Amino acid sequence: MNGTATWSRLEQKLLGRIEKRLPASVPVYLTGLREPRSGEQTTTENVSPHGARTISKRLWRAGEEALISVLTGEFPQAGRVVYCEQKTEGHFCLGLEFLTRSVNWENDSRT
Repeated sequence: MNGTATWSRLEQKLLGRIEKRLPASVPVYLTGLREPRSGEQTTTENVSPHGARTISKRLWRAGEEALISVLTGEFPQAGRVVYCEQKTEGHFCLGLEFLTRSVNWENDSRT
């Protein structure tokens, strides 16, 4: 990891979220990289170019890798689970950080 990337992550921890998330309910398909058969169709609660908060029926571990695909046909996006918290009985909210590229949700959001 280079010094710029390290500083950026340090800044994020000290200053909080740099990039604002937009409330958006986008239909997505979510699956774990280690358990591809455990996929589910769900929606996001909010989005940003480098991450999303989505709903899941299962508990995820921080650091777990996932694939998320917008149901309108965009290629799957690899992400890392930053947090997972129970929302209601049998439903969890998880924060995903995208690892390789940013996502343009503008054409896909259904606010």
